[in-house]
Parts: sequence; structure tokens; C-alpha cells
Amino acid sequence: MSATETTPVSTPEERATLSAAAAEFTRREIAPHLQAWEDEGRVPRELHRKAADAGLMQVGFPESVGGFGGGLLDTIAVQEGMFGAGASSGLMSALFTHGIALPHIAAHGSAYLVDRYLRPTLAGELIGSLGVTEPGGGSDVGAITTRAERVAGPDGEPCYLVNGAKTFITSGTRADFVTTAVRTGGPGAAGVSLLVVPTDAPGFTVDRGLAKMGWHCSDTAELSFVDVLVPATHLVGEENAGFWYIAEQFVVERIALAVHGYGIAERALALTVEHCRQRATFGQPLVSRQVVRHKLVEMRRQVEVARTYVHAVAEQYVAAGGPNPDVIARACLAKQTACEAAAYVCDQAVQLHGGAGYMHGTEVERHYRDARLLPIGGGATEVLTDLAAKLLGYSEGSTHTDRSTDRGAR
Repeated sequence: MSATETTPVSTPEERATLSAAAAEFTRREIAPHLQAWEDEGRVPRELHRKAADAGLMQVGFPESVGGFGGGLLDTIAVQEGMFGAGASSGLMSALFTHGIALPHIAAHGSAYLVDRYLRPTLAGELIGSLGVTEPGGGSDVGAITTRAERVAGPDGEPCYLVNGAKTFITSGTRADFVTTAVRTGGPGAAGVSLLVVPTDAPGFTVDRGLAKMGWHCSDTAELSFVDVLVPATHLVGEENAGFWYIAEQFVVERIALAVHGYGIAERALALTVEHCRQRATFGQPLVSRQVVRHKLVEMRRQVEVARTYVHAVAEQYVAAGGPNPDVIARACLAKQTACEAAAYVCDQAVQLHGGAGYMHGTEVERHYRDARLLPIGGGATEVLTDLAAKLLGYSEGSTHTDRSTDRGAR
């Protein structure tokens, strides 16, 4: 979304309606098939079209680029509705990968890029990925080594010749294009650009899909670029401004992952409460045991604290019109709070389900595995804690208004 384009804030009633529609879509189109997709290791392409037809893919993108409008609070409403109806964290990452692949194009891309890639993706016709993390780079986005050199194409048109590698790329095996961080200038953050690389370009290769502890239905890949020729018209915005375009989206991405955290935790809690009411041991339902009730209360407390905090940070982000040092720091803390809630609640859900909770294919087992990625993705907790310390003025030589660069893992 451009800096000059504003989005009216929706009402709580409108968000409730949106959340209910997302929940119904999940019950109808996702929940009955999710375990099969988990076992297959990918989400079918037709689900993207169905989600677009239901109006879910377009939420949060302005109408001027093919979206339905709305902002951060509306995308949160969609996520909450889907998690509440049984969507997994891995499913959401695979279906909504465009949430990290497209915002830079929406905000800074040319009309050509909008028409060629953004609109068709919002319509469910294309799948996009974001390619930032490299095998040796980790959370240091400013140190990427994938190189894009200016060259002349076969007909003399300006192009970039791309060489390098990316790893841990969500939807990487299914993507039609990858919004790729490349080095077009000198060392450091100031030399990074964003380039949209079509995956059918000669020299682009999906080296392998990556098997993971969780997020099984979210395909993840290692990618390589060997003399990939990309037209200069695929540059997003200005050359060497890519790092700042990526950083603009960090807060939204981290809030989204925080919603994943309390979303799967709340779902795991609901499943566990029902199980404890139905499951009898020694002639009494589990919920009759004081130790069980106290665990359920603690699970509820952590879910509510996380949800309330994340909502407060999201509302602050909306009120501020975007990221600022306070919002960035609090988003780091909100993500950590929600991730820790997910880890605790999903662990206790498995415990209270007993042997059934440990069985492959049960929903609480899926949430337990998926929860482990959340403190890593979107910036590891350790990286974000150090960033928060700097922004809050707790590190040596920093002040509360320190605007130092925000780096986070993809």
C-alpha cells in the first residue's frame, strides 16, 4: 500500500462478520482435508482460487491493486476466524504466503508488476514467495550475497543477471514467482534491492523441498539462481532501497505470527476443554480433577494475555499509521508473548489428551509441532529481544528513540 493511500478503520461488527465468514470457509474447504494435505506436504493450488473467490486473499490490499481494502485489524480477524475453526499454522503460512510476497509490490511496485503479479495472485491464479534468507545469512538481511548484475538482454533491453541461493523459502516449491532480495550495490543494507524472479526463468532451480518438524502442509524449499536473466522492469521500486522495503513489513509479519501463536493456542485449549469434559478416568471426568481445572485456567490466562497484548499493539500500529520505534519494540514483545503462550498451551493440550494427544494426525499434536517454529520465524526471539532492548534504550549507547535498522529472519 502506498504511503498516501489510507484505509478506513473497520468497525468491530464488520470484523466479526469477516471472521465468521473465514471460519465458515475453513470448516467447509479446509478442515475435512487438512490431514491429507499434511501427509502430502503441500496445499493444493485450487485452494488459493477458492480462498480468492471467498474474498479472503484480497483482505488488507487496497482496491487500486485488486484488493478489497481493509487493514491490519481486518487481516487479524480473518486469521482468528480460521484458527478458531481448525486451520493450522502451516496451512495459514502456505495459503497466505502472498502476505509476505506482495506488500512490497503493492507499496512500491510499478503498474506492470501490479498487473503481472499482484492482481493475479490476489485472484488465486498465481502463488508468490518471498526469498530473503540465505544458507549462511540467518537473520542478517543486510549481509545477503545473492547478486544481481546489470546487463543487456538478448535484444539490448536492460536486465539483471542473478546468481545465488535462498533457503527456508515458504511455498518455494509451488511458487510462480519469488520476490527476491538481491545485492545490486555495495556491502550492507544500502546495497540491497528487491527483484521479482519468475520461477520458469532459465537458471532458476528448486534444489529441494525441506522436510520439517512442523508446518507439514507448508512446502518449504531451497532455491538456486545460476545466471538467471530477469528484465529490469521486475525491479521493485528503486534500486538499493530493498532493505528498507523489507523492513517496512517486519511489524505486520511479526504481528501475524503472534496471531498464529495465540490462535493455535486458543484452538488447542478449546479442544482440550472438550476432551476433559468427555474423557473419564477412574469413574470421573478429567475436568473434575482440581489439577486439571487449574491447568485449563492457566492455559486460558496465557491465551487471553497474548491476544489482548497483540490486539493492543496492532491498534497502536494502525493509530500511528505504520511502524515507529515504540511499535517495533512492542511488536517484538507481543510476538514473544504469543509464541510462549502457544508453546505452553499446546504442550499442556497434548499432556491432557494423554496418549491420544501424541498420535500423529490428532489436531493438538499438529498444533504442538507447528508451535515450535513460531519463536524462530519472522525473527528469532533472541534477535528480537536484542532489538527491543536497543529500541527501548536498554543497551549501551542507545536511547528510547533509537531508529537503528530492524533486521529479522525470513
